[in-house]
This record gives sequence, C-alpha cells and structure tokens, in this order.
Amino acid sequence: MNAAARKPATASPPAAAGRAKAAGPRPAKAGAREAPLPDGKDTSMPARNARSVLPEAQAVPLPVETVADTVRPAYWDEACADLMKRDRILRKMIPTYGPAHLVSRGDPFVTLARAVVGQQISVKAAQSVWERLHAVCPRLAPAQFLRAGPEKLAGCGVSRRKAEYLIDLAGHFKAGTVHVAQWAQMDDEAVIAELTQIRGIGRWTAEMFLMFNLMRPNVLPLDDVGLINAISTNYFSGEPVTRSEAREVAANWEPWRTVATWYMWRSLDPLPVTY
Repeated sequence: MNAAARKPATASPPAAAGRAKAAGPRPAKAGAREAPLPDGKDTSMPARNARSVLPEAQAVPLPVETVADTVRPAYWDEACADLMKRDRILRKMIPTYGPAHLVSRGDPFVTLARAVVGQQISVKAAQSVWERLHAVCPRLAPAQFLRAGPEKLAGCGVSRRKAEYLIDLAGHFKAGTVHVAQWAQMDDEAVIAELTQIRGIGRWTAEMFLMFNLMRPNVLPLDDVGLINAISTNYFSGEPVTRSEAREVAANWEPWRTVATWYMWRSLDPLPVTY
C-alpha cells in the first residue's frame, strides 16, 4: 500500500480502543514469557521476554545496520514521521531507538528457513541453532539442505519435525513449485496463500516473510505474541488485550503497520530481530 492510501492522521489511538490508559505502561514482571498463540501449521512463534518500554533517557540508540548487505525500506522515514504525528505512544517511542530500522537479507529461502527455525524458541536459541545449520550448509542453498537430510539437520539442534519442514521447504525451492520471481508483484494475501501450502509454514511465518523479505509496509501479525504483549504494555497498562482490541489500536497505524509492529517489538527487546 502506498502513502496515498493513508488515512487522515489522528493525534492519539482510536476511540474504539477506549480501554487504553493515558498513564505510562505498567512494567512487566521480570522474566515473564509468553505462551504461543495458535497459528494453523506454525508450531509457534518465537518467545520474547516481556519488558516494559525503555524510558527515552535510558535508551541506547541502535546501530543503523545490524546485518551485512541489508536494505533500508524506502518508506521508513516517511512512515516514522507519519506515525509520530498520529500516535502519542509512537511519538515518544520512535526517537528512542535512533536510526535503527527493519532490514532484509534478500534471500527468500534463507528468510523462510530462519523463520521456521525460530518457531517456538527464543531468539538467542534460534541464532545458535542457525549458526550450526550454517556450518553444515555453508551456502545456505536448498540443494545443500536436501543433501544434508533431516537427520543431519536435526543434529544441529532443530527438532525432527522442524528438520522435515526445512527439507520440504528446500524441496519446493529446488523443484520450482513456488513462484519466487512473482512474489514481489503479488499482493500480501496471495503470497500468504502460496506459502502456507508448504509444510510447517502458517500465517505467522508467511507474515514474517512479507515483513522481513518483501518489506511490505502494512503487515499486522496478530498471531505474534510479542506484538500482543507490546500493545498490552504500551496502550493498556499491561492489561490483557484481545486480537480485536489489538486490531483497533493498529487501525491508527495504517498504512504503516509493519513499521509500528517493529517498534512494538523493540519496546520488549531493544535488539532487532532479522530473518
């Protein structure tokens, strides 16, 4: 969706989210972890520690680039400026994290494989497993994953089921049964529909692909536990929120829901996650 489709700016979150408190966020309990939300074939989403928003005075700006050979979304600055005009929470939050931004690795297979590895485990654990997989498959090419086979992949620390998912994913890429070259021209739901035909990829994983590979600006992953927790912390003083209430808050972020979601994640964990 381009900037012309933007809704009129508002000064604060929509009235429909009337339960949201004007007071500052309630700090989360130390060490709290999220239970996964159901997501079809996805086994789960990555666990994220629930932490309160960093006060601006205490925040350390993140580096502009955290992954080599990454691409800055062309819309990022415009989106941040627009979100800061219309949302009082993001107005304070966005400057806290300096010049950091969403990054894309550019390789569709790697993005999807990393997302599969990251299902249901912490970001730190996922990175450790991925490094072992990278050692076994140095080029991170589908053909290497297929040659390694599920047993060798499982030996890197992924579950047997995830190893099978990675082999199935590699098989689709190797056989050309997914329309990789056409994804950039397909709309979000069409890409999701195709990706969710692959074993182990549900809507959440497909949405991570839209955000981190295709860098679509208006993705709202409501099955992501971190996003729901961040909306609860930042807009409802830590009270539980429903998907409907989260959607109502996010209506004020259009057409930049990807960007707002990225900052919601930062409020829980300042270290940017990449796929």
